[in-house]
Amino acid sequence: MSFPVADTLMIESTESENKREIDRFCEAMISIRREIAAVETWQADPDSNFLKNGPHTHRLLLPEEWAFPYAKREVFFPLSWICDDKYRPPVGRVDNLYGDRNLFCNCVPVENYADTIVP
Repeated sequence: MSFPVADTLMIESTESENKREIDRFCEAMISIRREIAAVETWQADPDSNFLKNGPHTHRLLLPEEWAFPYAKREVFFPLSWICDDKYRPPVGRVDNLYGDRNLFCNCVPVENYADTIVP
């Protein structure tokens, strides 16, 4: 996946991805479209839904309290077969699009490593 132009997503499968992974990706895209449709048809709250509140990190799964108007299981285990093989993002959103469009490096200057370079 890449984002060649602002507000776009390019999907380019390669021979390194097996059919199972491509099927998982397709199912994820179909699921996201269903979530969008639920908002469009007012079946989901436009201000508090999977997409607006995502990503849901693993830390939200652990506590008993749940502050969202949808079931915890719907978010964390939307498909029965995904329970055994699901990635949980370690962080939520950071400044939404601002962070994507205004990248910066907060690295130590290369000069600081001058003494550690092995000849």
